[in-house]
Amino acid sequence: MESKVWTRSELAGGLRGLGLAGGDAVMIHAAFGRVGTVLGGPDALVDAVLDVVGADGTLLSYQDWELGVDVWGEDGQVLEAFRGEVPPFDAATARPARDHGVIAAAVGTRPGVRRSGNPGASVAALGAGAEAFTADHPLDFGYGEDSPFARLVAAGGRVLMVGAPLDTMTLLHHAEHLADLPGKRRVRVEYPLATPQGTEWRVVEEYDTSRPVVDGPPEDYFGRIVADHLATGAGRRGKVGAADSVLVDAAETTAFAVAWLEERYGR
Repeated sequence: MESKVWTRSELAGGLRGLGLAGGDAVMIHAAFGRVGTVLGGPDALVDAVLDVVGADGTLLSYQDWELGVDVWGEDGQVLEAFRGEVPPFDAATARPARDHGVIAAAVGTRPGVRRSGNPGASVAALGAGAEAFTADHPLDFGYGEDSPFARLVAAGGRVLMVGAPLDTMTLLHHAEHLADLPGKRRVRVEYPLATPQGTEWRVVEEYDTSRPVVDGPPEDYFGRIVADHLATGAGRRGKVGAADSVLVDAAETTAFAVAWLEERYGR
């Protein structure tokens, strides 16, 4: 028996069934393999989202930065063995981290994409608001105020999880930044940045996103926050292709996450 083949228009139908609509700004996380067999591959899903949000909408994707290896020491400085070899981060050419999946790569390498200038918190965007969401991304605390994540919240944007584990919702790093929690871990990371004058080395300060930002929460606590939020009746669940999918409001999810964190781990 042949497996179902999903088309771009069918994926768009699933997205509309979740509540995605024209003019939406939406950040996507996807485990594309869970969608099933798709005519046109990953680009068909990207095109389906763009079809639904239309000319006035914007598709965003968390990118990070693909270097292939961890080049930093425990102090956040680039190791001397790699210092002369690390290519500088250039938002115009940098590739997304491979562990973010093929949809992030499909968005991040699409002609006309805009990419924000913070290497570790980098966001790519396509559509009407791409420049507004990605321009002038602060280097320090790149998930905080005036970041693409903050702008998504302010714009009434949404987050779409297509088969992706709930604990991969990057927006919750913005909630970590906002939450009043004692003892939030900070890190300093050194990056080489491409500039018209050549490579500029910059040490960036950030809350630690590699583990829970404070002691106490389990490693998968992002997933617990999103599940608890959905249990209140927030968001929409449905199928995109064969993938169990979720669509939530960015502002509501952030507010819920901040309250969840402060209630359990706040002062």
